[in-house]
Amino acid sequence: MKIKVINSDRIVIRDLQSALDLMMNAKYENDYEGIIISKDAVTEDFFRLSSGLAGEILQKFVNYNMKLAVYGDYSMYDSKPLRDFILESNKGKNFFFVESQDEAMRRYNDDITEKLQADS
Repeated sequence: MKIKVINSDRIVIRDLQSALDLMMNAKYENDYEGIIISKDAVTEDFFRLSSGLAGEILQKFVNYNMKLAVYGDYSMYDSKPLRDFILESNKGKNFFFVESQDEAMRRYNDDITEKLQADS
């Protein structure tokens, strides 16, 4: 699985369009199957669920069969809906929140291993 890793302290995902641009560039111009991005590179609106941005972005990634991992420290968020959203997302394989880039890469590698074992 080819993964694009974005380590940036500037906001890369500002809105739905910037997320789509990033995804399309990764998928169709560079043949990536997933993206790992620092939480610091994602607008805070994403983490305010009432904005709807996280849901819109998640839906686009699912529609285009792209995986997304956002890594960073989530301890400052005390919103129960956001914590529930993170827990539910982490149960899946397409969209998840982890503490580190290494943990995100492990999740992707575990997914590949599971697929290979299922195919054998």
